[in-house]
Parts: sequence; structure tokens; C-alpha cells
Amino acid sequence: MKTLTLSLLAASGMAFTTLAIAQPEFDRVEKGRYLAIVGDCAACHTASADKPFAGGVPINTPFGTLVGANITPDIATGIGAWSYDDFKRAMSEGIGHGDKRLYGAMPFTAYTKVTDADNRAIWSYLQTLTPISQQIDSNQLPFPFRIRTSLMVWNWMNFEKGEYRQDPGKSEEWNRGAYLVQGLGHCGTCHTPKNILGGDKNTHFLAGAKVENWWAPNITAENHEGIGRWSIGEIKDYLRTGVNRYDAASGPMAEEVINSSRHWKESDLQAVAVYLKSLKPGDSSQQKTPQALQTNNAQMQTGKAIYFDRCSACHTSAGKGAPGIFPQLADNPLINAAQPTSLMRVVLAGSRAVGTPARPTAPAMPAFADTMTDEQVADVLTYIRNSWGNAAPAVSASEVSRMRNSLKE
Repeated sequence: MKTLTLSLLAASGMAFTTLAIAQPEFDRVEKGRYLAIVGDCAACHTASADKPFAGGVPINTPFGTLVGANITPDIATGIGAWSYDDFKRAMSEGIGHGDKRLYGAMPFTAYTKVTDADNRAIWSYLQTLTPISQQIDSNQLPFPFRIRTSLMVWNWMNFEKGEYRQDPGKSEEWNRGAYLVQGLGHCGTCHTPKNILGGDKNTHFLAGAKVENWWAPNITAENHEGIGRWSIGEIKDYLRTGVNRYDAASGPMAEEVINSSRHWKESDLQAVAVYLKSLKPGDSSQQKTPQALQTNNAQMQTGKAIYFDRCSACHTSAGKGAPGIFPQLADNPLINAAQPTSLMRVVLAGSRAVGTPARPTAPAMPAFADTMTDEQVADVLTYIRNSWGNAAPAVSASEVSRMRNSLKE
């Protein structure tokens, strides 16, 4: 996925006809532009800044590669020949123009919750984009996965059609947050674990999942592995700037912050934070909190020495970090994740937090792949995951080795 900026979206949004647009239509287009940002459409549909929404972004799945489609109004290679009903059906049913069934990488399982009014606004905005001729071969899956008729069975097993229905027992703010998280924001696409067919395990909604060698963490209100300890303000800070005291966004989440959530209205950030804080842990989080490893454990002893040599200068000897610069490691739910996928990746490959207008200076994590062995990485992560209030399974050298090899591919 390519990292884009709002200037790209703004530039594409200026491609209006020279004719004056009536105010109601202008307002709908502007609403659609904003909703396209909320839905992070650019993440999958813009591979190059000079060809906004013309597709070409590869999407790696366990079954092969799909490629984001051209959604500019080009008649031959985009959606210029589509009607609004075609678009709405794609969003709400996963069936595009000409009855072409769409794969779940296009998150229609979430977009089905989007209202007709919001779909019409997005459609109006897309019609104002500059048509770009770029043929995209979206389906690059191997046989038999490339056969689209198989999606009829997939949908029957994994898809429930229907717009979001407000919960009358909840506030308007809570319902707005639920609508954004469950629908256009499609948070479950990354954060909900998947079944063998790639469908969402909705009984474990937002309980964490592996995404392209990253771990999309548990974002329910669970305290040990989720964001139950995060305040509403800290959730908003993270979505707006990519950084709070617990985490600095990296990988796909950093791109989401840059392309999408940093541009959200304050009221929408507040609504999402309120909703997430209300979520009870799913079934996958109902397990007993693990006990931290003893300090006399061999990995703990070795890891402690490595930590004080390589890590403590930034994260401090007590894992407290530096407010606004380096996340705290102590008593950190994200450190306690069942899988250390993202932790291994960041230690090996390094990471730089996102820079935003609200926070232009971003801290960086150096890469240690060339200076630390698999055993050393495993030991230091095991120490971090079992110190200062943390408690999580030990990391093995074989896990680090597999991650190291995957980063070379």
C-alpha cells in the first residue's frame, strides 16, 4: 500500500466540471469526499499519487494477490459505465456491474451497513474525479480461487446483508461510533480474526488478527491485551496523530492514520472512542490472564541484559518510555498480545512513527536485524513481555527466524 496525503485527495476532489454546481449537490459531493476519506478508499485504489483512485494497489491474501480496481469514472477501465444502483449493489452486496461478484478484500461485508444517503454522497464524489484510463487485472488469484462463482458459497457462509440499525438504548454518539467502526471504517477487516475461508469470526469481533506480517491488536475494552486502559482522549490522540503513551502507529495502521483518521471530524473521533470503550471482550479474550515468567528464567535473564544494553536509553530502565516520544513498555496491553508478530517485525526492521500536521516530528525505532541474532531478539522480547506488569508467552528464536525470512521475501 502506498502512503498518500490529503493533498492527493483534495487535488482529485477539485476535478469538477466548469459548470456551477447547485449548493445541495455541492454539499453532497463534499460529504462524499469526506466519507471516502473515512473509508480510506485511497489505501486500496491509489497506487500512484498522479493517478488518484485509478487502482493498482496489490492486496496480499492467504489465497493469493488481488489488486485494487480503478474507481475513476473512466468508461472503459473504471466505473464510468456503472449506474448508482451498480455502485450501491457493490457496496451492500459485493456484486458489481454485470453481476460480477467481488472478493472480501473489498470489505462489502462491512460496507453493507452504509446508509443509502452516504452511498449516494460517495457516488456523487466519485463522479467528479478525473477519468483515468488504466486497465487493472484485479483477480490474480490462482486456480481454483480465481473462479468467482465460488463466492456464492463464501457469501452464504460469511456475509449478512443489511444497513446499520441504531440501538435505541444507546446514545446518538455511541450509535455514530458503532456505524463508523462496523461500517465505513471497516475496522474488523484487519482487527477481527478470520476463519479458514478468510471470513470474519464475528464472535471475536475486533479481538486481534494477523495482517501481512503485522498484528492488528485487540481493540475491545479488554484490559490485558485490548485498549481497556486507554482513555477516550488517548484513543483520539492515536487516531489523530498516530501516537499515544502506549503505541506509535506503524505499518498498515500508520497508513490509515495518514490517509484517513487524522482527517476525521472531532465529533467522529469522539464517537468512535466512546464506542470502542464500550465494547466487552469477545470470546477469544475470556481466557485467564497468563502469569509472568519468573525473573530467574534463562530467557528473562539474558533478555534483561540485552534490554539494558540496547533499549533502556529510549524506553528507560523501568520501561516507562518518554511521554510524546517513545511509547511506554510497562503495563502495556499491546505488549501482551497473544502473538508477538508486530514486536518481532519492529525490532528486526525498525519503524518510524507517522508525521502529521498535529505532530510533525515523529520518533523512530532503529532496525536490529543486522546486529542481533534470532535468539537475542527472542530473549529481549520475552523479557519485555514479562516485566513491569506485562505477562505474555515467551518468544522463540524459531518465530523470529520465520519473521526474518519473511521480511526478505
